[in-house]
Amino acid sequence: MKEKNNFIRLPEVLERTGFCKAWIYRLISRDEFPSPIKIGDRAIGFVESEIDAWIDEKIYLS
Repeated sequence: MKEKNNFIRLPEVLERTGFCKAWIYRLISRDEFPSPIKIGDRAIGFVESEIDAWIDEKIYLS
């Protein structure tokens, strides 16, 4: 399976995880969620493969 090294924006992360923005940022501050990458002066993105791996890990551990 080819790793997806695309950036996804926060709304898609929220949709994929089912979490709210505040909870995502709380997890990031606890180092429990992949950190966002600055992709512009006022924009961040998340590496799609990192988000997918995080979701897969949560499913595996449940």
